[in-house]
Amino acid sequence: MDTEDRERPHQPDVIDVRSAEFGGATDVGEPIPPPEGETQVIETPYEIGQDNIARSLTIEFDIHHVVFTVSAIAVALFTLLTLALQNEVAPLFVALRDALTARLDWFFLAAGNVFVILCLVLIVTPLGRVRLGGPDATPDYGYLGWFAMLFAAGMGIGLMFYGVAEPLGHFEAALGGVEIGEDGARTDWAPLGGAAGDVEAARRLGMAATIFHWALHPWAIYAVVALALALFSYNKGLPLTLRSAFYPIFGERIWGWPGHVIDILAVFATVFGLATSLGIGAEQAAAGIDALVGLGTADAFLVLLIVFITGIAIVSIVAGLDRGVKRLSELNLALAAALLFFVILAGPTFAILDGVWRNLAAYLTHLPALSMPFGREDRNFVGGWTAFYWAWWISWSPFVGTFIARVSRGRTVREFMVCVLLIPSLVSVIWMTALGGTAISQALAGIGEVGDAALELQLFAMLAQLPLSAITSVIGIVLVIVFFVTSSDSGSLVIDTIAAGGKVNAPVPQRIFWASLEGAVAIALLLGGGLAALQAMAVSTGLPFTLVLLGACYAIVKGLLDEPR
Repeated sequence: MDTEDRERPHQPDVIDVRSAEFGGATDVGEPIPPPEGETQVIETPYEIGQDNIARSLTIEFDIHHVVFTVSAIAVALFTLLTLALQNEVAPLFVALRDALTARLDWFFLAAGNVFVILCLVLIVTPLGRVRLGGPDATPDYGYLGWFAMLFAAGMGIGLMFYGVAEPLGHFEAALGGVEIGEDGARTDWAPLGGAAGDVEAARRLGMAATIFHWALHPWAIYAVVALALALFSYNKGLPLTLRSAFYPIFGERIWGWPGHVIDILAVFATVFGLATSLGIGAEQAAAGIDALVGLGTADAFLVLLIVFITGIAIVSIVAGLDRGVKRLSELNLALAAALLFFVILAGPTFAILDGVWRNLAAYLTHLPALSMPFGREDRNFVGGWTAFYWAWWISWSPFVGTFIARVSRGRTVREFMVCVLLIPSLVSVIWMTALGGTAISQALAGIGEVGDAALELQLFAMLAQLPLSAITSVIGIVLVIVFFVTSSDSGSLVIDTIAAGGKVNAPVPQRIFWASLEGAVAIALLLGGGLAALQAMAVSTGLPFTLVLLGACYAIVKGLLDEPR
């Protein structure tokens, strides 16, 4: 049908998805164009904002009366109770994390495999010929710019925190081999069966396990969310919110409680996923600052650091895209690239370059075994690492998926899937090989104390053994802090869009509210259990949202089948 002559009252006025975390390349005020060519536009009487409460009193606000109210009150109450009962909740968080990852690790692994399989099926079947935006749509960005933004999307606080710690940790665990406790169960943390006493095999297995957590599976999660958003907005004419993807399942009921529940879960997942990253980033920044100037890493300093960085994020929100977060993001991308190339040149250059391909081959070799959800004996690895990671990526998926959807209009589904899966995955392989491979080489040569350092200090311990360590350590701290700022800024925008009923130009005070609340949640979790509490909330909010994404997989296939190819 010809959509150009069709009135579409439900079309959003403006898209303002700023690519803070991801390089800053979107434009403010650019409307979502209607589908171009013959598409199956969904006719609905719903208008964006019709269920909102909008007032302009002392502070202007425009909020969805259900999604915002439930989400804000629930998150605020959680924060207050966690702060008031720090000693009591700490063991609860540990127990919650351990119970979910031990009992439901198979579910997270199986769901991750479903997402990867769906993406691969869409690449090789005729459904991959569907073009996002309609048959006549053209890409908003050229290949170079699009690749650069996908490259930037693969960078974040997680890569800074785990870039050294994870490869080194898996290597040491694999080298130590299998350990059996008195009850006959394994007590080691080695992936699969380990590689006791075999240095090269342990190196390959350790890097394969690391890449497994940062390559195809997490990016398949993001790709599913991004494709659901893009397809039902650009091709079906619905708002750019996740509830729109469930129209094939619920019909007009998505504007009622089924849709409200989906959006509330998306808010919870994003808030606690961001809080996990912000808490981890604060711990690493504090450790780096302490290593340089000796300010310590006490709770009071962590709280002050989070308050300070959240304040910078709020300034960035008020300053707007061009003067604030865009410049910070461009700076961060340049610093990350500079740090990566410095480590490659100053570290064991040949081993790193050769290791990229060796590690990629090891990853593909071990992928079937690492992704097996049933019959695993490496329970500590599966529950403590993989299940947590999958839940963390799922909780981040509304955030990253919104950005990817925004910059991918005009691409075919096949082109979209190939590039979203492969480009960031390759970046992650290079990053982990450079930083983690250098740390492993240092540990084997007995250089420095990187293996004995705390997780949040291992990046700086590795850099300390290279030239210009003071400068590179400062760069590392700046990277973590700016990733914190841009994550908070752009994350608050995505949350606010959901909580404003799909409005993307909601008042700025609402974004400030969500940025402040993210910082408060990060503080509450750090004080109420530290890293274990952060991980517990990422897993517990990622669990129900996994069900949402599995439903989105069905909706994507159903929506694509209706599109001309």
